[in-house]
Amino acid sequence: MARRLLHGLTVFAGSLFLTTAAFAAEEGGSPAEQSVGVLFKWIHFVILAALLYWVFGKLLPPWFRRNADEISSAISRAAAVKADAEQELQEAAAKLASLEKEVAKFKAQAQQDAAAELERLRAAMQLDVEKVRSAAKAEIEAAERAARVELKELAAKLAVDGAESLVAQQMTPAVQEAMISGFVQSLQRRPN
Repeated sequence: MARRLLHGLTVFAGSLFLTTAAFAAEEGGSPAEQSVGVLFKWIHFVILAALLYWVFGKLLPPWFRRNADEISSAISRAAAVKADAEQELQEAAAKLASLEKEVAKFKAQAQQDAAAELERLRAAMQLDVEKVRSAAKAEIEAAERAARVELKELAAKLAVDGAESLVAQQMTPAVQEAMISGFVQSLQRRPN
């Protein structure tokens, strides 16, 4: 590559020299002045060409190589990041699929738990109904017994009141005296 560049510079220098000579011939003037002017131009040209050769031959290739290496490493890092992102995407998709299965599993379990809880509540309610029914039956029987006792007391009181009123109507002083004398006679008959 350096040979090509050197060959190109030589061709360019020759072309420049011929062009400069043609311009100098057209301007006229003394040949000595023209050759000194041309010589200085050639010296400037050689210095400029050497400087360009040094910049393009020595400084820029490492810079281009470094730039190409940076671009290459950036592409490699981007490819690695892309591969990591694709891997994470696949993992996320797998987790999402398993998550849907887990949600379905949890939903089925929740339905089973709800059905079991409903059945437990029904059984507890049935047990409570039986307890209430038994308690109500016992209370009704107790109230019935209490009502019977109260009814007997009321009947006895009414019977006593009725008897008392009947006795009061039929009790005359003669009946009283007969009762007292019957009582006294029964006492006398008893042995002490």
